[in-house]
Amino acid sequence: MTLIAIILGTLTAGIGSVWLAAALSFGALAKYTQHMLSLAAGALLATAFMHLLPEAFEGQAGAQELFAFLLAGLVFFFLLDKAELWHHGHEHGAGHDHHHGHSHGHESERSAGPHGASGGWTVLAGDSVHCFGDGILIASAFMADMRLGIVASLAVLAHEVPHHMGDLVVLRQSTGNQRAAIVKVSLAGAVTALGGVLGYVLVEQLFDFLPFFLTLASSSFIYVALADLIPQLQKRVSPRETAAQIAWLLSGIALVMLISGLAHSR
Repeated sequence: MTLIAIILGTLTAGIGSVWLAAALSFGALAKYTQHMLSLAAGALLATAFMHLLPEAFEGQAGAQELFAFLLAGLVFFFLLDKAELWHHGHEHGAGHDHHHGHSHGHESERSAGPHGASGGWTVLAGDSVHCFGDGILIASAFMADMRLGIVASLAVLAHEVPHHMGDLVVLRQSTGNQRAAIVKVSLAGAVTALGGVLGYVLVEQLFDFLPFFLTLASSSFIYVALADLIPQLQKRVSPRETAAQIAWLLSGIALVMLISGLAHSR
């Protein structure tokens, strides 16, 4: 039963996030992109601090060890982000152009990120690794508690949306085909389910280490919220925009609390 839940959760997070990203990038929801970032940041922080960490601390591991692991996790994700930036940049504008300008030589489309087929495949490779890791994190949440798994799946879905939006834009510019871009990123998203199955096997073998898996998941969520999403929100400064951002951030937190309340009451 747990394995079925993990597969459903990982597919929803992995592929659902791509379709939602496509709707926000190319479809009717394009004007809500900024709000989605705020919502995702709130959802990730609430999931990490209100669910994953409390669950981890209920295990046998000591607080000192878990906090050390949380810190190590944040540093690890920072280094991973650095390595990934070096390969293909996060596609959030022209700021990272120098990372790939020298290897591709096309400076004309400033914000497109990498160009040509090789650029597209680099993005997909990075995406697949990311999704695989997400799958393992979702699996460990489900192994700890069914409702925690549901909350973690939704949090992953929320944080993958902005990530996939960047990837879709890059792939559409490298292939010129919107549908092909969506299919390719969906396949990368489906790798989340493979991570989920491996996570199920791993966590079952290493059940004593579950608090550490949950702490690692927390550090991933906290890092993405604080390093990836919130810096993008800090750019807009008009009072009305700021109020909307705070409202959506709080909505993300409230949504996680509500979902967990519903899951709890079943």
